[in-house]
Amino acid sequence: MELRPLGATGMNVGVLGLGTVKLGRSEGVKYPTPAVIPGDDDVVRLLHAAVEVGVNLIDTAPAYGVSEERLGRLLPGPRDRWVICTKAGEVFDGGVSRFDFSREAIIASAERSVQRLRCGHLDILLLHSDGVIERSLAGSGAMEALADLKQRGVVRCFGVSTKTLEGALAAVACCDVVMVTLNPGARADLPAIEAARVKGVGVLIKKALASGHLGVGGERGGDDALRQTLGFSAMTPGVSSVIVGTTSVENLRRNAVAIQAALAGREHDDSSPDAKGQPRAGR
Repeated sequence: MELRPLGATGMNVGVLGLGTVKLGRSEGVKYPTPAVIPGDDDVVRLLHAAVEVGVNLIDTAPAYGVSEERLGRLLPGPRDRWVICTKAGEVFDGGVSRFDFSREAIIASAERSVQRLRCGHLDILLLHSDGVIERSLAGSGAMEALADLKQRGVVRCFGVSTKTLEGALAAVACCDVVMVTLNPGARADLPAIEAARVKGVGVLIKKALASGHLGVGGERGGDDALRQTLGFSAMTPGVSSVIVGTTSVENLRRNAVAIQAALAGREHDDSSPDAKGQPRAGR
């Protein structure tokens, strides 16, 4: 698996990361088929398959139900083999998301995540944006909390999982990492990705397969379509890692093969977009 710098954080992440919402939560997920929380044995097989294909970045959140606790119990190998990204600001309870971006809530959330994940620190902590907090990031209590957690060594780097281009650009201006949406049908955040590349901010991609709605993941589409779709995000300049959620060992392996095939053919493929979302000119 190709490793890439996560901006200027000093960490390297695999170009494919593993999203884990479905390891801990079956309600309110946005996939086209109902989610079934897998048993421990299936999770262990999935995590060992991640090791086998070279995935080292795991994405989780308190809002993902019991995902953090399960990862804390079941992640194989030494802790420093993994780059763990979690979030703060959102909890999901009774089918409803609740948000609290106060300084106190962010610090308490991070400390709970350290306990659940059974780790001494968090590699990446992102604000789990509701779309509103993005309008007033600079100088907010949430950003002060993230900076304090980094200074104390609780987190190595921080950022925002964004919902708007404006929020992504604001995050690039004051964070180490930004998580944005990118797939062939969703290109609005490309200017933020380019701004992050220029500034040395790490870029994590979510919804690269549009939560399964593009019809190219799993058994719904062919390998060529999967390769082209994942390659679209992976080959966009500035992208550090493309995070794709799955509970299937087979689909994880397919995703790894597809993204590596796309990268292997990049010298002959001009489909990755420029900062304005247009295909690059042929060589």
